[in-house]
Amino acid sequence: MFPEYRDLITQLKTDNPRFCTLFQRHNQLDHDIRRAEQQPGAMYDNDIMLMKKEKLRLKDELYKILKGCEEQQS
Repeated sequence: MFPEYRDLITQLKTDNPRFCTLFQRHNQLDHDIRRAEQQPGAMYDNDIMLMKKEKLRLKDELYKILKGCEEQQS
């Protein structure tokens, strides 16, 4: 996720508790979604859809933090 921000992500995971929490939650959801998708009938599972929406929301929030930090450094 966001390879162009690799160094900034590493920094924020240690310096910004909110970013770290969001990042960990995003990764946990990614893991949970993959596991759930391997179950029979998963293509039509509403829980998976909700997890994917939450994961996308978290990704958007992480991106906003990254862009904000990038702009501050400019």
